[in-house]
Amino acid sequence: MFTGIIIEMGQITSLKKRRGGAILSLKTPTIAGTAKIGDSIAINGVCLTVVSINNNELSFDLSDETLRATNLGSLKAGDRVNLEPSLTPDSRIGGHFVTGHVDSTGKIKSKENLGDMLKFEIQAEPDILKYLVRKGSIAVDGISLTVVDILKESFTLIIIPHTAKLTTLGFKNPGDTVNLETDILGKYVAKFLNKETLDNKKDTSLKQALLKEGYI
Repeated sequence: MFTGIIIEMGQITSLKKRRGGAILSLKTPTIAGTAKIGDSIAINGVCLTVVSINNNELSFDLSDETLRATNLGSLKAGDRVNLEPSLTPDSRIGGHFVTGHVDSTGKIKSKENLGDMLKFEIQAEPDILKYLVRKGSIAVDGISLTVVDILKESFTLIIIPHTAKLTTLGFKNPGDTVNLETDILGKYVAKFLNKETLDNKKDTSLKQALLKEGYI
């Protein structure tokens, strides 16, 4: 489990394809100092397990499914990625609960300067958009962000200078792919309501309250 608060950016040293997946290696001066074999670390929002440590270089096994469903398969030596170690009992929760299980990828449709801020429009599939609400949370490349507007085929975000400086969104541009994970709480609510409908046991008052507040 993660919070979407990026600790640092790592630099890819290699992505070696092999039968059934790949081995991803990266340099990370801060996180490598405390990492252990078997630790979970989110890389661009994808939960991966440390399989090797060599000084400040960590290595991870990637399955074919991970390569297919995320943007990790397109990485090359020198690329930078967002890194976050998993939560510990004494961790501060500054973002929102992020599982590290990416739902889908999206594509940056536009990037606009608004003074010191950046406005992104990200194209996404209907299966992503249906779980979004205005001012709700979404993880983009592992970064906990707040949804501004939901459009027909996309959604928008405002990025503050601090986030732009410390994450990959500062240098990503239109056409680039990002990993998307919607808020798990929204998924559970949607599943609960769908089950109630199928069982013909709707809680009308709950559904009306959620509709009124804009959650569904």
